[in-house]
Amino acid sequence: MNRLPKALIAAVALGSVALVSGCSDEGEPVTFDGPSAAAPAGKGGGKGGGGKGGGGTDGEAAAKTLMPTGPKAEFTTQNTIDDGTKIGVTTLHGKKSGFTGKVWVWAPKQYFDPKYAGSGFPVLIALPGGNGYPNNYWMGTDLKLQSSISKWSEEGKSLPFIVVMPVLNPDDKYYYDGSDIPGRPKMGTWMTKDVPDFVKANFRTFKSRDGWAFMGSSSGAFVGLKSVLKHPDRFKAVIASGPDIVPDSPLWAGHATEQAANDPEKLAKALGAKPAGQDRDVYLAFQAGTKESAVRKVNAFIRDYSKGPVKTRLQLIQDGEHNAATYVKGMEDGSIQWISQHMQAPVPTS
Repeated sequence: MNRLPKALIAAVALGSVALVSGCSDEGEPVTFDGPSAAAPAGKGGGKGGGGKGGGGTDGEAAAKTLMPTGPKAEFTTQNTIDDGTKIGVTTLHGKKSGFTGKVWVWAPKQYFDPKYAGSGFPVLIALPGGNGYPNNYWMGTDLKLQSSISKWSEEGKSLPFIVVMPVLNPDDKYYYDGSDIPGRPKMGTWMTKDVPDFVKANFRTFKSRDGWAFMGSSSGAFVGLKSVLKHPDRFKAVIASGPDIVPDSPLWAGHATEQAANDPEKLAKALGAKPAGQDRDVYLAFQAGTKESAVRKVNAFIRDYSKGPVKTRLQLIQDGEHNAATYVKGMEDGSIQWISQHMQAPVPTS
């Protein structure tokens, strides 16, 4: 695959308290305020990759960007990655869902470059497999999701995404399929409304769906896949790794109509019947290891539903198994670059 354009040449100086590396500061306050906070010494802003609109003017950036709307959340440090950037955590009280849960966030070093002071950044909502409660395993440093995105953006393989990691379920007893199951916590509203609203309140984002995507593993991949297909007006892409394809929570019992409304196959069929177009095309980057059973069902989905606005790609990961480490490798091998090419890049300003 071709490399992305060299769109984001960063020139970043020594930084703020929010970005200083050193000994562990877990639990200490951290801020993601503005580009006046610079990147760590010796860790320049990097290329950042390039999707749509790699270079532009102040007016272009302003037209595409939504500046933080507030209210401002209070974050504490969860982890620090090798380039000195922080993974912060806060508790979100979802106004629309009524659900309260933790959200972890990481912003790339380019976010703090004054060159992008007037520009939004693309958002990647990262969802775990398993119960995804009380933690989201992407907030750790062992899987190297954030450090990899930092590296890939330097290499021109990825956009410099803001990575947002909400809890997936309200407890560890059931899977809620990222949906509003009647009589249960409204996890669909939490994931597709409250979490994006929270990001818009605290970060420079893009007004259009070109700046919004999901990624996830297994049950988290299902939620990301379903959310993009159900709300193509809000989200443009997903990296769905070893995904579940159908809603199978036991909590759907007695709610067949609502269950069908959250079925990726039915959603893809309905969307695929419409004509393709810039305002509705979605990009589904499937991933599966060659040693896992997901390959068959993903191939069937791609065969049956890659029509009209539904654009698909499969990254087969040689000798890969059903685990997050496998999927980060798949992202590097092509998935992150593919969705980046179809999404909005930060726009440098004078």
